[in-house]
Amino acid sequence: MGQLRCIHSLIAVLFLTVVLIISNNGVDAFHKVHPHLQSVSRISVSGKHRTGYHFQPPRNWINDPNGPMHYNGYYHLFYQYNPKGSVWGNIVWAHSVSKDLINWKALEPAIYPSKPFDKFGCWSGSATIIPGKGPVILYTGIVDANKTQVQCYAVPEDLSDPFLTKWIKPDEYNPIVVAGPGVNRTDFRDPTTAWFEDGHWKILVGSRRKHRGIAYLYRSRDFKKWIRAKHPIHTAAGTGMWECPDFYPVSMKGTMGLDTSVVGNHVKHVLKNSLDETRFEYYTLGTYFTNIDRYIPDNTSVDGWGGLRYDYGNFYASKSFFDPTMNRRILWGWANESDTKEDDIHKGWAGIQAIPRTLWLDPGGRQLIQWPIEELNSLRDKEVEMSNLKLVKGDYVEVKGITAAQADVEVTFSFSSLNEAEAFDLSWVNAEDLCGKKGSNIQGGVGPFGILTLASKNLEEFTPVFFRIFKASNKHVVLLCSDARSSSLKSELYKPSFAGFVDVDLSTTKKLSLRSLIDHSVVESFGAGGKTNILSRVYPELAVADQAHLFVFNNGTVPIVVENLRSWSMKSAVIN
Repeated sequence: MGQLRCIHSLIAVLFLTVVLIISNNGVDAFHKVHPHLQSVSRISVSGKHRTGYHFQPPRNWINDPNGPMHYNGYYHLFYQYNPKGSVWGNIVWAHSVSKDLINWKALEPAIYPSKPFDKFGCWSGSATIIPGKGPVILYTGIVDANKTQVQCYAVPEDLSDPFLTKWIKPDEYNPIVVAGPGVNRTDFRDPTTAWFEDGHWKILVGSRRKHRGIAYLYRSRDFKKWIRAKHPIHTAAGTGMWECPDFYPVSMKGTMGLDTSVVGNHVKHVLKNSLDETRFEYYTLGTYFTNIDRYIPDNTSVDGWGGLRYDYGNFYASKSFFDPTMNRRILWGWANESDTKEDDIHKGWAGIQAIPRTLWLDPGGRQLIQWPIEELNSLRDKEVEMSNLKLVKGDYVEVKGITAAQADVEVTFSFSSLNEAEAFDLSWVNAEDLCGKKGSNIQGGVGPFGILTLASKNLEEFTPVFFRIFKASNKHVVLLCSDARSSSLKSELYKPSFAGFVDVDLSTTKKLSLRSLIDHSVVESFGAGGKTNILSRVYPELAVADQAHLFVFNNGTVPIVVENLRSWSMKSAVIN
């Protein structure tokens, strides 16, 4: 198995290299600068594809979620924001607060370029709550036009202010970390939330050396004077720049989250990196050896481009935090647009945040599980339910009675037999490529079956989210697709066939579940209870507002039963 895994990993890397050379994943890296456009702001903002319950500001560009935390009764979310236009540039740390992670109040920007150490930019980072002292923000400052990167800190001006509205950047000790000898000073950014262990605070900073990704470890006794460890906590060849690293423990039993400082034999650790070259995120599960400050990933998944991902769609620069009010770890992620920068300027806004997700370790210990926070259910309104609906080959059945452009759908599919599952070719190591070959309209054995979201009445446009089951030599392989290729009549959009494999054992159950959050230009889906997740950005021309429809379908020869489907119209959240 180890040799086979290596072969698959090599094939995946070669495939992704070709894809990146061709398209860089179809979206601009957020550090790509358009100086003539970054301060262009529209008087009016288009509401055509704006979301109803996914987080976004009233106008302009956003990207990475920064420094999420819960402090003194409020959730805080900071995020990279351009106050002057709808492409990347003029970046500040915007700031919003909430009681429930769903409805948000906008405050003034918390951090913006104002000091010599961040004169050219205030980039991503994290928040750490120091017991007895309060929160501290660590962020990347850009020192000069060459994009020399240093790590800086900021603290609240007034801890008695429940909103923590104003933040100051002390001159003493700022910047707290600079790139030392041998460190790439122009790829050195995004400090993590700190953890406390063995008398020291510790953080990671992402970097690279040539094509090797690196997470440098720094330690401090007082949170002001920081020293780099003799060796990185972990590196991996052939992965490129490690942006927005995240490092935290997960319990080996149960679904409860853990404070970032928890260590011991009862936990695994997660190391996540956002890879600048692929524009996707990858994580490993492993062991943190505190005595030598080394993290060693388990050998159950690839450590690199072929590895595990939080989300197999448009999801990047994620940041997690421990929520002590409900003992859970919550994950935020940025979902960029899939249209052009010209479209972004025309509509006057760009970027959203994915719905916050609770995450925990799967009982098998091989991957993480993610699920939308339970507070989201408070927006559920009118409900429609179906049960025991049999779908034969070619069936499309509309789910009527809800607002299909702004909905929450949960469905369980079952099937009586796997005998007609298609043979799985071992060369199919890239799920997105396989979804492109085996789309929702291509007949299979067991599948494709699932839902058509944001569909026009006559199916000129639709975004299918579906399963397809294959038979390998010793197991069945389950593919989950969210295919945007038919999502819009507009041809110039980035419309990928996002997909991921689902680690389920169909020998014990012949059922698959799916949840999709549909929100005008977002289809955020959770397969098999949150094992495989895909967020797609789509921009229909016809299937908008009350002209959007929702269907269940089956294009496989084996009949599929919709055992239970519950769908809700979703109320709009109050956001900023």
